[in-house]
Amino acid sequence: MPTFLIQQDIVTGFRNLGLPRGDAVEVHSSLRSMGYVQGGASTVIQALMEVVGEEGAVVMSAYPISLPLPLTEDEKARGINAKVRFLDADDDSKTGMGIIPDTFKKWPGTVLGKGLHRVCAWGKDAHLHSQGYSYLLSVNGWVLLSGVDIHRCSSMHQAESRIDWPEAITAHFRTPEAILRDYPEDRWYISYHDPAKSPEEDAWGKIQEEAEAHGLVRRGKIGEADCMLFRARPVVDLYEDHLRRDPFKLFGVDRPG
Repeated sequence: MPTFLIQQDIVTGFRNLGLPRGDAVEVHSSLRSMGYVQGGASTVIQALMEVVGEEGAVVMSAYPISLPLPLTEDEKARGINAKVRFLDADDDSKTGMGIIPDTFKKWPGTVLGKGLHRVCAWGKDAHLHSQGYSYLLSVNGWVLLSGVDIHRCSSMHQAESRIDWPEAITAHFRTPEAILRDYPEDRWYISYHDPAKSPEEDAWGKIQEEAEAHGLVRRGKIGEADCMLFRARPVVDLYEDHLRRDPFKLFGVDRPG
């Protein structure tokens, strides 16, 4: 039998993790991982709001992307690992972001940003948070991961936007033109790996392990979900430091020459 949770159970779980009232938090979560939640996604959202209060803020990614689409054997042979379609901004269908952000983006008082990497936010400075994750970092906000790991943490991309990538790294990850012709970048997101190359190493997984070793991450459980809570800025800064010092080592990519 799955664990049965009511709103107070989730509130207690967030507080036991150390999520404080009055702070901003970026949330990525899997509802299914918790067990059975009475009231579903709405209960989780209300629990978050109760914990941080209106003087805090709840922030979630709300990218307009489809659920992951099945791959054909031909696509796999070409090196495509995953594919999703971009949705229209006003498309109200279920997205690949999950039921919690799909519900939260339409919640009364929530501000929904614009663009492919749009963010939605509720609470203090919601409009500023909805413009992207740089504001969350500037106010030393938190990241809450419930039933998911660091690979879902959108604010990590802030580190990538602040560096000049070596051309060899850019070339290594570049999707071939032949694939882009079949999957135009304005309609599709394609995860690609050259079948002739060795798999890259799990860069973000390395950052998570190092952050935990440095005591930056708090762990706990809410129902059946493994949860992590950490300040966003120190972990993003750790990632940026590795990108600047040796991105080839971090990603397991051979140096040119």
